[in-house]
Formats: sequence, structure tokens, C-alpha cells
Amino acid sequence: EVQLVESGGGSVQAGGSLRLSCTASGFTFDDSEMGWYRQAPGNECELVSRISGDGRTFYADSAKGRFTISQNNAKNTVYLQMNSLKPEDTAVYYCAEEGTPIATIQRCGYWGQGTQVTVSS
Repeated sequence: EVQLVESGGGSVQAGGSLRLSCTASGFTFDDSEMGWYRQAPGNECELVSRISGDGRTFYADSAKGRFTISQNNAKNTVYLQMNSLKPEDTAVYYCAEEGTPIATIQRCGYWGQGTQVTVSS
């Protein structure tokens, strides 16, 4: 059973930084593509970034130049370093195992509770 546990959220002022972590279990992490998604109140779940098993990365336009996704296979953990945070980054952030055949809008909350990020102006 795939288990994902997110942590690292918090409240920061605009321009601040946070580092999110997601620890995985129940599947072969090294071979898997992992993603970070977010959902703000009233909005749909959206992809922020993903990283493949061989380290290739993708970023949504909103994350390019500010966020960095990385992984530590020895710790079965994927990270999202978020810099220059903006109030519009406020959302609950979720990690996802990208090989699971579910729609994008289902990926927020499918595996875990997520971690709240709040950015004040």
C-alpha cells in the first residue's frame, strides 16, 4: 500500500522560504515518478512540480525559478524547496506517486492530509 506523509508547511511572509518533505513507503521509490500538487480554497488541485526516478524535473509556470524539487532515494523522500513565496502560493500541498492511474484533480488528498502553506503579504 502506497503511503505518503507530507511535512514542512507553515506560515511565512511574502518573500520567505519553506522546504516541504514527503516520505514514502509501500512501493519502489527509486523507480517512481513523484509529484507535488497544491489546492487552494475554491480552486482545483493543480500540479506544481514532478521528478522522475532518474532525476528529470518538470515545473508549472507558477513554480519556475522559485521552487526546486529533489529526492533522496536513501530516505525515500522527495522535497520541494520553495523560495520567494507569494500570497498566491497559499494552499495545501500534497505529494503524489505519479504512476497511480487517477486524474489530476484527485491527487490532492488521495494519499495523505497534505501540509498547509500560508503566505501573508
